[in-house]
Amino acid sequence: MSLGEAIRKRRKSLGFTLQALAKKIASDPGNLSRIERGEQNIGEAQLLKICEALNCAPSSLFQNNVPANTIPKLDSQTFARWFRLAAPYINTFSNKTFVIAFGGELLDEDQFTALSHDINLLTCLNVKIILVHGARPQIDQKLKEKKISTQLVRNVRVTDDLSMEAVKEANGLIKINIESTLSSSLLNSPMAGSDIKVSSGNFITAKPLGVIDGIDMQHTGEVRKIDSAAIKKKLDNKELVVISPIGYSPTGEVFNLTMEDVALKTSIALEADKLILLIDSDGIFNLRNELLHEMTLEKAINLYKSTSKNNPKKHELININSNELDLLEIAIKASEAGINKIHLINRHIDGAILQELFTDEGVGTVITEKALDAIRPASHNDVKGIHKLINPLEAGGYLVKRGRERIDHEIENFLVIEHDNKIIGCAALYSYDDYVEFACFAINKNYQSKGFGSKLYNYCEELARQRNYKYLFALTTRTEHWFIEKGFKEENIQKLPKKRIESYLPQRNSKFFIKKL
Repeated sequence: MSLGEAIRKRRKSLGFTLQALAKKIASDPGNLSRIERGEQNIGEAQLLKICEALNCAPSSLFQNNVPANTIPKLDSQTFARWFRLAAPYINTFSNKTFVIAFGGELLDEDQFTALSHDINLLTCLNVKIILVHGARPQIDQKLKEKKISTQLVRNVRVTDDLSMEAVKEANGLIKINIESTLSSSLLNSPMAGSDIKVSSGNFITAKPLGVIDGIDMQHTGEVRKIDSAAIKKKLDNKELVVISPIGYSPTGEVFNLTMEDVALKTSIALEADKLILLIDSDGIFNLRNELLHEMTLEKAINLYKSTSKNNPKKHELININSNELDLLEIAIKASEAGINKIHLINRHIDGAILQELFTDEGVGTVITEKALDAIRPASHNDVKGIHKLINPLEAGGYLVKRGRERIDHEIENFLVIEHDNKIIGCAALYSYDDYVEFACFAINKNYQSKGFGSKLYNYCEELARQRNYKYLFALTTRTEHWFIEKGFKEENIQKLPKKRIESYLPQRNSKFFIKKL
């Protein structure tokens, strides 16, 4: 029995609903549900709260658990298949620059150790990494210990002289803890043999935030300049850079900054390939409560504007809370400034960064300037990719066998659909006077049932209309229902265009479907 299952069993035995337990420990029901399903790590502080609410000792929940350091066995074929799927991403990410930003909550809830394992793997793959951390809960704790009260203006802390000392102490301890964790190289752990060089410094020139809503923000500031040259030098020296939300003025003043502002300005100054924001939820959801795995900049802006317009009070927002809206705004600004991809990923999911970066679908929301999928005419450079797509369908009898030479010879008839610069589908259009044949249609199995096939077909049909063809037809042996759903009707094979009848293969006994345009 896993720890999550033990918590669920104990909760149900006491008659607690998931919502009731979440309310009792001041947690999110969704996060608690993921813990019970084993999809999310649990920190020591949170475990103690749960045990207190369930009136049990932590040890009682671990009695039947698999040891925490036991790695579940993965059959060799599954591992090999996953590794092959990850290979294109490994090649793509080599020597790229990623800015990874997270709030102090991730450190406060003991989630950084798991994150460090993933960071170690990325550095082994030659990814250049800048970590930007927050410190709000740690600062709150220091202020509580010192019995200092502070004021928030638009969710930003007013930092006076006394609270600035707490800010310095909290950030100093966080930096030490991050560096010590990343320096670990224990045997029998994911950090075994790691040799991460961690670097930090006064990379940020800051300026005072000034007066907001009539309140002097004092030592609270904003980024004025990022010393990108110094950071790039560290990265080129194979060092991982840690940046705290602290900035300095030319006159020697110290300013308390927000993690979001530092992450945004750092990614822009370095022209980072990715900005990765670790957040409390799974990503951005639409009004139907569906996770948006991908968003163009235009869609993100429209969502942000419509949400703000329809719900002027942020705490009344539907399917997006105030913190998520602020992070969406950061993502929009980063995309507008030229950052290719901004990922919003749930910090509670173990291995979330790896799942987001090395799988086709990912686990969070990625925002890009343009859509990740695009349809275009094929070129001779696409022959290998097209052949790889249609080869399994040829072997299964769905398509007539074509060699690479034939594909290359007929390449001007082909169209391809790409996703994230990878060919995932193809189709061909062959003309016969007023008729055009829709042929050689294939979609990568990892992208089927996700709308890409319909998108490619609709594009081909519209292209046929623009070229003034009167009829669109197809020959099929195995997918007649698909064509019927698209509005095709079956006709006698003798009604094929005369030139097409000449190349018709009777032994395949293909059925003839036609649609008037």
